Amino acid sequence: MTALATRDTATRSAETPPVKKGVDRAVLAVFAGLMLGSLIASLNLTLVAPALPTIVAELGGIADYSWIPISAMLASTIVVPVAGKLSDIYGRKPLYMIGIVVFAVGSALSGIAPNFWFLVFARFVQGAGMGFIMPLSQAIIGDIISPRERGKYQGMLGASFGVASIVGPAAGGFITEHYSWRWLFFINLPFAVLTLIVVALYMHVPNERKPHKIDVAGSVTLSSGITALLLATVWGGNQYPWNSWQIVGLYSASAVLLIAFAWIETRAPEPVLPLRLWKSRIFTFSNIAGMCVAMTMFGAIFFLPVFVQGVIGNSVTNSGAILVPMLVAMVVTSIGSGQVISRTGRYKVILLAGIAFMGAGFALLTTFDINTTNQTVIEAMILIGLGLGVTMQTYTLVVQNSVSRTDMAVATSATQLSRSMGSAIGLAVLGTILTQGMTTSLARYLPPAALKNFQSSAAGAGAVFDPSQLANLPPAVAAAIRHGLSDALHPVWVAGLIVLVLAFVATLFIDEMPLRQTAHVAAGRSRHDTDDEVTSAG
Repeated sequence: MTALATRDTATRSAETPPVKKGVDRAVLAVFAGLMLGSLIASLNLTLVAPALPTIVAELGGIADYSWIPISAMLASTIVVPVAGKLSDIYGRKPLYMIGIVVFAVGSALSGIAPNFWFLVFARFVQGAGMGFIMPLSQAIIGDIISPRERGKYQGMLGASFGVASIVGPAAGGFITEHYSWRWLFFINLPFAVLTLIVVALYMHVPNERKPHKIDVAGSVTLSSGITALLLATVWGGNQYPWNSWQIVGLYSASAVLLIAFAWIETRAPEPVLPLRLWKSRIFTFSNIAGMCVAMTMFGAIFFLPVFVQGVIGNSVTNSGAILVPMLVAMVVTSIGSGQVISRTGRYKVILLAGIAFMGAGFALLTTFDINTTNQTVIEAMILIGLGLGVTMQTYTLVVQNSVSRTDMAVATSATQLSRSMGSAIGLAVLGTILTQGMTTSLARYLPPAALKNFQSSAAGAGAVFDPSQLANLPPAVAAAIRHGLSDALHPVWVAGLIVLVLAFVATLFIDEMPLRQTAHVAAGRSRHDTDDEVTSAG
């Protein structure tokens, strides 16, 4: 009986090695690679955001504004569901490195883009790389660090996003104004090379090879269904009327494909997204809340520069710098909330407080008009940043704490999928609200003849976003554009506030579980090594 008990204890220890006190060099080596991956992903987002008005003014019109970020989000959304399963088969490290290479290729293509739609394609390639980097970084952390300790590390990972983001907007605006927006993509390349070197040499993540079967039918129907859904949302009201056969057909195809996906998942031996996970209140409501937070996060990042440049009249450099207070606040609360969660093991109240801060920030945005000052924008940015730092990584932690090792990768991928869908749908919906709002709002401030001439001119839509073009217009026309853009952005902020209310309600329904204090595997060591240590200890 004693021998049997000892063997059972050894087996449990092998599955969940005890938390080590102090700093584990193997964990830090792995974490360094993840921090660098987060760095290049965040630079991709924040360097480009302030330059989007300039890019659109040069390469396309207002109707195409949201396609540049949406293309990356769409690709990431398609890739994310299969990234976790592929990493189970081929290992986390190789797939993570592939993601970095694909991201670098997309960056290079973006830098040489000869026209708008080539840039959209190149951003799609970038997004595919991010579809591997983001969920696998979270899955690796989930593998090697216990949930109780994970709050600190995920807080630091979120802070790396914030630190890079502090530099990104100001640097992006400066580079765009003094050099070329193309260098915003080329600058990713040296960081990608450095990340590859660090990951190849120092990241040692254990991976237990087991025979797996890829759920091809599930992956195809899920990706196709999501793509049809996002395309319908992006095109509706812009390229095609909402009641057109194109939009109705896409939504219908999406519904059929997603129903087929659900049917396939109930019969697949290894489903790409097990439907049983959605039976958990924690999993379901965490994903809903995470999706809502992503919608508002990217709405703030991509549409606030439009307000600052088009309404207040700041330069591209200054519009990038205006995001810095939000990102500084995000760094502070990301690190602070991670420490608090690790020390207390509690997270629900912290999440609710974070969403409340974001809600206060968006409530302030709804008061913005033609007379809003930079100081008021900064105040709203700080409130949103305080909330983002708390929420951005914590929902992933909540989901990972509620699933087993076998579901870690797919659950993490599902969380990232929800976030990617929230980002893409948010940008599409908010972009549609903005573009349709401009049509009616400009009509209130410009006479019909002047409006027709403005819309048909080459500088028309570009002048809405580009301060340099706006400055060259007659004062009466420029004032009308500022008033019209301010009015068109108001329902964008209102929609963001409504979404945050939904996130708050969803978080209320999340059951708070104690955070586990054991990790699934030990960094830098294989499962075989761990078993040998336990056997010798016994």
